Amino acid sequence: MHTPVRLLLVGATGMVGRHLLAQALNDPRVGAVTAPVRRALPEHPKLSSPRVDFDCLPDTADWWQADAVICTLGTTLRTAESKAAFRRVDYDYPLTIARLTRAAGTPAYVLNSAIGADAASRFFYNRTKGELEQALTREGFESLTFVRPGVIGGHREEFRPGERALTMTLGLIGPLLPRAWRINPAPSIARELLEAALRPAAGVHLVLSDRMI
Repeated sequence: MHTPVRLLLVGATGMVGRHLLAQALNDPRVGAVTAPVRRALPEHPKLSSPRVDFDCLPDTADWWQADAVICTLGTTLRTAESKAAFRRVDYDYPLTIARLTRAAGTPAYVLNSAIGADAASRFFYNRTKGELEQALTREGFESLTFVRPGVIGGHREEFRPGERALTMTLGLIGPLLPRAWRINPAPSIARELLEAALRPAAGVHLVLSDRMI
């Protein structure tokens, strides 16, 4: 029998993170999940959810050491209200988490990135995602996976009118579109993230949107 996996999940209260947390807690391969959060999560025998301030993370916490870390943190420019605030959530936090977990000996990192991530993009969102991917490749993880969904389908606690309109449009015309442009349901994205963490392969890997329809 395999040793149960210890996961660190950052972003457990977001749309994809909520699905991922539920899947991880129900997966017999997972022995324990640590999910640092700003607000409390429901109790579960496998779950530890320390309350944290992402602007001042505790660098000596023992839970940085895990078998794999999955990061699903992310926001939008509209929600963040400035490019600097957006970059703090979508670049600074994930990179800080990578450095803390790698320093603690965690060998695998899985990132919920985005379709179009490209450090050379003229679009700020795509460029930020691409720059983060580039930075993570320099942190020395044995296994590093970038999951790049397109438009994410599912219910958000936060209202995003532009995303909702696009989701409705793609839902209507989805069967006519190339697979890479179709909606990616949040549970499908969560499954790919979880599998990458539970079956880490050496090197850097991409999971593209057409795998998550």
